[in-house]
Amino acid sequence: MKIDTRTRSEAPEIMDDFNLKGEILRDALDKIASINRLLGGNKVTLQGLELLLKDDSNSIISNTAKKEITILDVGCGNGDMLRYLADYAEKKDLNFKLIGIDANAFTIKHAKQLSVNYDNISYLCADIFEECKQAKVYDVILCTLTLHHFKNEEILTLMNTFYEQSTLGIVVNDLHRSKTAYYLFTIFCFAFRLNKMSKDDGLISILRGFKKDDLQSYSRQLNLKSYILKWKWAFRYQWVIPNIKGRYER
Repeated sequence: MKIDTRTRSEAPEIMDDFNLKGEILRDALDKIASINRLLGGNKVTLQGLELLLKDDSNSIISNTAKKEITILDVGCGNGDMLRYLADYAEKKDLNFKLIGIDANAFTIKHAKQLSVNYDNISYLCADIFEECKQAKVYDVILCTLTLHHFKNEEILTLMNTFYEQSTLGIVVNDLHRSKTAYYLFTIFCFAFRLNKMSKDDGLISILRGFKKDDLQSYSRQLNLKSYILKWKWAFRYQWVIPNIKGRYER
């Protein structure tokens, strides 16, 4: 089968069905989290967050004052990223208030069950476009392996809103659309014994991922004054957008 990565695919993923539930979904969520952690994906998001939390003295914000930092994780899945950040905050003596949002009720229920020992993590089952209409403000908004689920026009709408709703900025960690990544993932499917849904959705996700030019184009259309865009292993882009205005208002 010939793979074309010149433009983003608009093929649907099974996981995009917000009514999906059951053991197959649970297994897919947990396998995605395991692979992401194994390949260093959580670290990519954490490194981006650390860039936003550093003050002018290059120290983590409120390391001594214990100022509460509110972090929203969009498309949180089984909550693995939030638990990873909660463990990091405890280690660094930081005060994180962590919120996960996902439109699938089964996914949110599963995430809550896995996070019962974390008092600083809460979850919200809601459509992100409806949630964006609410007058809410967070310090940081995270998108880990989430942005590729949306079409280009939707991405611009979301990112513009995220910028307005975050005082420190946004961290995007998402897939590099690449033939090499596509073929390597087929090997991971075998090695990790992924179910058919996980395999099919994973391959579509890569084809719905991004090239550097895509993210640079979004940045121009959003009129971003400042951003950091880096390629990271394994076939990821880290897109960090500091909210310049928010830094002066802190």
